[in-house]
Amino acid sequence: MSSTAHVDPANAEQAQAWDGREGAYWAEHADRFDRAVRPYLPHFLAAADVSPADRVLDIGCGTGETTRAAARRASAGRALGVDLSAAMLDVARARAVAEGVLNAAFLQADAQVHAFPAAAFDVAVSRTGTMFFADPVAAFRNIGAALRPGGRLVQLVWQEPAGNAWFLAFTRALAAGRPMAGPPPGAPGPFSLADPARVRTVLGEAGFADVRLEPHTEQMWFGEDAADAERFTLGLHGWMLDGLDDAGRRRALDDLRATLTAHESDEGVRYTSAVWIVRAVRPVA
Repeated sequence: MSSTAHVDPANAEQAQAWDGREGAYWAEHADRFDRAVRPYLPHFLAAADVSPADRVLDIGCGTGETTRAAARRASAGRALGVDLSAAMLDVARARAVAEGVLNAAFLQADAQVHAFPAAAFDVAVSRTGTMFFADPVAAFRNIGAALRPGGRLVQLVWQEPAGNAWFLAFTRALAAGRPMAGPPPGAPGPFSLADPARVRTVLGEAGFADVRLEPHTEQMWFGEDAADAERFTLGLHGWMLDGLDDAGRRRALDDLRATLTAHESDEGVRYTSAVWIVRAVRPVA
């Protein structure tokens, strides 16, 4: 990382990515990423049920849309967003100032090991930010210690790839016929918390109780038209073209354009997606 934030060695690879090229790309395209998942925001905020006096911790806050939304609801409280990416946090801070959300603050930190004040928060939230911990039990135990007894954890995580047409379409196209093995089950990655049984086990071992998963599906937006969506998608997933010869690259790009064109609509390029909204509680005793 480019900062002095303390990172668990097991999370070093994630830190390098999020505080490097990947985080910089997300920061540069903050509006697009927020728009892609914004249909879930009302469901997520309803589940979080932030009250005016709440102290909110936002894990993996990125460019801070959810932190600012929580801070607005916690009008007499505060919201702290933490993330590994300095570039995304710079955007988050600037937008909080520009929008006059003065009770939102941001910190570059690894939530798996950061020394949060004990019992300092009423609710911890995370929108697609908790799937990348090398040791999720340790991370959630650390987050739980930052919650007051009876405090709530609310997170949004992807369901299995089978429910996320965007992921299947892009990976199949860019694979160009190659077998593309995903990470081992439970390894850090977008779908590491897709299995409800694993979610309950991890959170239970971390000390949480009353774990509930609520399914939601929405259409995700990827661009105004196929050409716009292609530029955005290749900026994020273009690494998958590595190792292809010229014919393979042509096949991959042709297949990507074909699926993007097939998903064009009057509302842009949209794909089906599916998430879990996970709720849990730190026990009182």
